[in-house]
Amino acid sequence: MTVLEPSDADVAVEVASHAAVDPADPGRDGQDGILGRTHRALSVGIICVVLLIAFEATAVGTAMPVAARELRGVSLYAFAFSAYFTTSLFAMVLSGQWADRSGPLRPLVTGITAFAIGLLLSGTAGAMWLFIAGRAVQGLGGGLVIVALYVVVGRAYSERLRPAIMAAFAASWVIPSVVGPLASGTVTEHLGWRWVFIGIPVLVVLPLATALPAIRQMAGGPADPSGPVPAFDRRRIRLALAISFGAGLLQYAGQDLSWWSLLPGVAGAALIVPAVLGLLPRGTYRAAHGLPSVVLLRGVAAGSFIAAESFVPLMLVTQRGLSPTMAGLSLAVGGATWALGSYIQSRPRMEPHRERLLMGGMVLVAAAVAAAPSVLIDSVPVWTLGVAWAVGCLGMGAVIASTSVLLLKLSPPEEAGTNSAALQISDGLSNVLLLAAGGAAFAALGGGAVGAHDLSTANTSHPAAFAAVFLPMSAVALAGVWVATRVRAR
Repeated sequence: MTVLEPSDADVAVEVASHAAVDPADPGRDGQDGILGRTHRALSVGIICVVLLIAFEATAVGTAMPVAARELRGVSLYAFAFSAYFTTSLFAMVLSGQWADRSGPLRPLVTGITAFAIGLLLSGTAGAMWLFIAGRAVQGLGGGLVIVALYVVVGRAYSERLRPAIMAAFAASWVIPSVVGPLASGTVTEHLGWRWVFIGIPVLVVLPLATALPAIRQMAGGPADPSGPVPAFDRRRIRLALAISFGAGLLQYAGQDLSWWSLLPGVAGAALIVPAVLGLLPRGTYRAAHGLPSVVLLRGVAAGSFIAAESFVPLMLVTQRGLSPTMAGLSLAVGGATWALGSYIQSRPRMEPHRERLLMGGMVLVAAAVAAAPSVLIDSVPVWTLGVAWAVGCLGMGAVIASTSVLLLKLSPPEEAGTNSAALQISDGLSNVLLLAAGGAAFAALGGGAVGAHDLSTANTSHPAAFAAVFLPMSAVALAGVWVATRVRAR
């Protein structure tokens, strides 16, 4: 996509459609930052929403094994995660179109409500299939919320303030990444796993009460109130359903490496390929300059890093004898360096160097992933991995926040929702595809059952299986360095 410098008339149109975002007006833009008088209520509200989502993501994972065991559904454990993922993919596309059509307020409220209902369904479930259904409803809510938040940022904050609010989003994950598992474990042990799910919806009331009035005032309604209301694109909705079903089939196939698993795997690929071509910006697959490369880079960065990170605790437990708690805590510092990387990209003096920042960030990610399997050598201290992962998280903080900033910069106001959905689809889909590929390589080399939660059954005699995951993911991240050179629009 080619982005031209706007003429004076174009600027006038954009200012009219962004009544709350005029960088030339100190009274509205809030020269004192995202916590200034103009943006304080909005910023506090949406940051609290992100904080709760982060806490849920880190806390629920701790309680999930206990829930599956008590509901006698350990064999269906993986579907508690895949149900969330597949429904969220569909919801991302729906949220993007909904926000472009009538503003982000309705999809945000609907998403938070569905998120809370899903938690309550899972927390009160008497059978595993009801628990999974609750996770699916929660995924719908999560997909609606994340895209709607991007649209709020695009409409309510000037280009100067967007890096700062993205950095605040990243910082919101630091405390939950450390406190979430410990708090969830304590609640699960003393009160029961159900209270982890039931207790979180109560915390949603305060951020809603704080943020919604400000969102209604600063980002409510369509991008162009005087223009015609765009209709829902039914073709994109069908493609969203296809990509969701396809991802679910691929995840199902990845649970079993038998010949029968080829059938759902092929069917999933047949659904995903045309859906991806239809939902992502044209030229994404070939890293065309501008927006397509921004969307592709997001997928390359997130997929390679998260797929590798999924195997870090298992490697530390089975190969170096750490307890699961210590293995998890060895990565805790990464939350702080991730926030630091996001903070660095938010500095105004970094704006002219954003392309180089992306390239440097991807180099750090590739180096960290490549260094991780060095702890397979007994003479290498275990803390080496913690240091390497902190460096990788520093790069990820800069890359993830920068791709979000660039996407909003390159998106016309009326396409912010659709393009934000494309960014999240690239992020989520790359996670499942690269994790499935890494898991298949891991299992093929005798690494044990992927995702096994009884770590005593994991195979500890094939350290090469871990190298077969980390080294290819490092190569994928290194390819992201080249993609980063193409994010500048021509």
